[in-house]
Amino acid sequence: MTEETATGQPPAGSAQIGVTGLGVMGRNLARNLARHGYPVAVHNRSADRTRSLIAEHGDEGEFVPSESMPDFVASLSRPRAVIIMVKAGGPTDAVIEELIPLLDTDDIIIDCGNAHFADTRRREETLRAHGLHFVGTGVSGGEEGALLGPSIMPGGSVEAYAKLGPIFESIAAQVDGAPCCTHVGPDGAGHFVKMVHNGIEYADMQLIAEAYDLLREGLDASPGELAEVFRTWNEGDLESFLIEITADVLGQTDARTGKPFVDIVLDQAEQKGTGRWTVQSALDLGVPITGIAEATFARSLSGHADQRAAARELFADAGSKASVPDRDAFVDDVRKALYASKVVAYAQGFDHIQAGSEEFGWGIDRGAMATIWRGGCIIRARFLDRIREAYDADPQLPSLLVAPYFAKIVSESIESWRRVVRYATEVGIPTPAFSSSLAYFDGLRRGRLPAALIQGLRDNFGAHTYQRVDAEGSFHVQWAGDRTESPA
Repeated sequence: MTEETATGQPPAGSAQIGVTGLGVMGRNLARNLARHGYPVAVHNRSADRTRSLIAEHGDEGEFVPSESMPDFVASLSRPRAVIIMVKAGGPTDAVIEELIPLLDTDDIIIDCGNAHFADTRRREETLRAHGLHFVGTGVSGGEEGALLGPSIMPGGSVEAYAKLGPIFESIAAQVDGAPCCTHVGPDGAGHFVKMVHNGIEYADMQLIAEAYDLLREGLDASPGELAEVFRTWNEGDLESFLIEITADVLGQTDARTGKPFVDIVLDQAEQKGTGRWTVQSALDLGVPITGIAEATFARSLSGHADQRAAARELFADAGSKASVPDRDAFVDDVRKALYASKVVAYAQGFDHIQAGSEEFGWGIDRGAMATIWRGGCIIRARFLDRIREAYDADPQLPSLLVAPYFAKIVSESIESWRRVVRYATEVGIPTPAFSSSLAYFDGLRRGRLPAALIQGLRDNFGAHTYQRVDAEGSFHVQWAGDRTESPA
């Protein structure tokens, strides 16, 4: 740890990068930087956290602690790079406002929290007017990833990445010698991609939960038995961090009661907002991310305890108990349905990234996003290599579902997928993510959709016009008159 000067101030210009906000994530990110040889300035509004970091981890690298923001900024070498790790929204804006008068032209402010990308775009524009760079950066991997190597998704200017890139790439997770970090694109691109990452994460977890529910109800299996099923799945194409920790959670026994851990946990899932942001953004962009949306709504439904209790009292027997004649076949059906539904979730997420990139002119490389998600992040999985290969082969791929590898996987899973959804419907097990993913797939593959009728209805009640299959242009029928058609 760098010593303070005789005046009690940190040495001027001695730190290469700074972190303000030393909660769990900020603390671990600062430690990660220090462990990789970077002198790190550290600051927290409550100085006790700064002192605690130095007392407990000061031997891990070179830390330059400060108890005031001016001293913190003064301890940084130029161009200064300041990482903000505080609560999204107002607290982030407050820290930025405090920093602006202390910084000089070409200094860099980096927001590594889960900010809404629209806020990041606003902040980037504001700070650019001050001659400062603002880099909205998605960081995935939780507290362990922040310390040991996360997936890092920086947006912002090319000039800012020239300074930050080597630092971030060195502290990020590494897979096959490649860092799980790349420059995503201008202004809000990094936080946008992190938002969609979290939306995919919502869908992935909901699909895993539905697979667990189906297996437990259908097989009358214990959580411990199902832990072994998930461990086996994690040895194949489903290998991923989330499948791995699912086995851990299902295999856990509650020390207080001796019951399976999963059975003593309240069945009301919380959320911090990124799932909602993803769905809202997709609606704005006109992108159907049905699996992600259903996963988000499933969490909301789980929290409506009063409504659930009232419905349970009236409709507890609305389902039936259909036996599973072949245990192994059912397990394999659920595995295939899970894989196919996961492909849909990722396909929808990457479609969302493409739509956002086109709308805001970001030029995001979808294959590069798959590359940096292979390690460090929560949704890291074996098949991200396949996604990268698909976009490398065709950067303009219209959907992951039509890439040769994924088309083969889905084709081989269709019958299992349908059997699983049919079984769930018969016995009354809710599978919103499985079912909506299958419906999305069927919507894509159908030669003709009932949207034609919707167009007719809209023209009938609101004169919204329609297009014909055999002529160019828009048309309207005089529904209240002689029902003749005329060009719109």
